[in-house]
Amino acid sequence: MNLRPTLAIAAMLAATACGNRAAAPIESVVIRPDRILDFATLYSDNCGGCHGPDGQRGAALSLANPVYLAIASDAVIRNATAQGVAGTAMPAFAQSAGGMLTNQQIDSIVGGIRRWAKPGALDGQTPPAYASQAPGDAARGASVYETYCASCHGGGGRGGSHAGSIVDAAYLALVSNQGLRTTVIAGRPEMGSPDWRSDAPGKTMTDQDVSDVVAWLAAQRPEISARK
Repeated sequence: MNLRPTLAIAAMLAATACGNRAAAPIESVVIRPDRILDFATLYSDNCGGCHGPDGQRGAALSLANPVYLAIASDAVIRNATAQGVAGTAMPAFAQSAGGMLTNQQIDSIVGGIRRWAKPGALDGQTPPAYASQAPGDAARGASVYETYCASCHGGGGRGGSHAGSIVDAAYLALVSNQGLRTTVIAGRPEMGSPDWRSDAPGKTMTDQDVSDVVAWLAAQRPEISARK
């Protein structure tokens, strides 16, 4: 007896049956939001919108700026992330301060940002301190501004050929004195803004210079927007 046709039909029926069989369900694993510890995910969801997708080219401070990372300690970065910056657009992200992130998630963000640091970014030079060591003198700050800043930001800080106004009321209302100090020291390299070493040829800003120019800038801020 020739079994080949019978075997062929049986194979076809088996294939048809397999084709009609419902596909096995694929199980998906849902991770609770407070269990996510991946830096790339946490940074993208919480930080990238303001500070840029890679810590640069955002509207806010460039967190990947190597000079900033050389002067700002982990405690500084953690406190700003967890508690926010009062009077500015920087919100608090820690659950203990009304945010959505756990302490472990805050630690993951801080650790990831720290990995952007570059050894030797200061070229052996000692920068002004992250935080002011002495009160600034606004009157002297006007002279400091003319020496180090006017070539880009124009007379009186109202804007020049290389950069915009730095005394704009809306800008000053959204930035803290510490934010101004940090920008003066670290610059905004992605925007062509130099750090404390390169504002004027052959002259490096001292700690007091930075404090004084920040005091002068703060004096231009509308009274209703006074910052610490």
